[in-house]
Amino acid sequence: MSWPEAPELPWPRILRQRWLDLTFVHWAFAPDDVAHFFPPGTRPDTFEGRTYVGLIPFRMVGTGLPYGPAVPYVGSFLETNIRLYSVDDTGRRGVVFLSLDANRLAVVKTARTVFGLPYRWARMCHERHGNHHTYTSTVRSSGAAAVVGVEMGERLPAGPLEDFLTARWGLHVHHAGRTWYLPNRHPPWILNAASITALEADDLLGSVGLVPPEREPDHVAFSAGVPAEFARWTA
Repeated sequence: MSWPEAPELPWPRILRQRWLDLTFVHWAFAPDDVAHFFPPGTRPDTFEGRTYVGLIPFRMVGTGLPYGPAVPYVGSFLETNIRLYSVDDTGRRGVVFLSLDANRLAVVKTARTVFGLPYRWARMCHERHGNHHTYTSTVRSSGAAAVVGVEMGERLPAGPLEDFLTARWGLHVHHAGRTWYLPNRHPPWILNAASITALEADDLLGSVGLVPPEREPDHVAFSAGVPAEFARWTA
């Protein structure tokens, strides 16, 4: 199976950035257990009757307008997000973010105000030693913390579950009394298998209202990253 190509973005483009050194940690959930998190007009998207909760730490680099230089300093930062998988009444598949933790206060304030996204200011660190990556995050307001350590493995072939979890060309967010869809585009992912070496996530999952699963993740993968761009949001 080959990775699907992203649909063409509508004009105008509003933002570009690169997502680097991503670890994807996923647990399967019953759709009814998370349905209350979804904004009006959307519902849990499912794969073989289950939906998924993703914990994704990574580096955001080179954020800026569609043309010209990236924004200095605040355009590059660390992020850890918790996300769900959505589909709306028109059939558009996307993600719903329960939290996006970042270590740049200006990013947090801007994203919350402009897009209504649930960013939180956090103390964060990413370390790499060979193929081993460690991410730590502590939300400054609550102290909710997480540690993720992974060892990158061999190339992971594209499969139906990987398609479901990563071929997401937009996000849904409820903001200013409406549910919006913010489309994005990026090249096909190159994923590697990954093995967990450290995982302390219950605190962070609980901070957004999830009941932490009492089991190991159902799917773990790593990617060196992709460039991405966003178009103007639509209802």
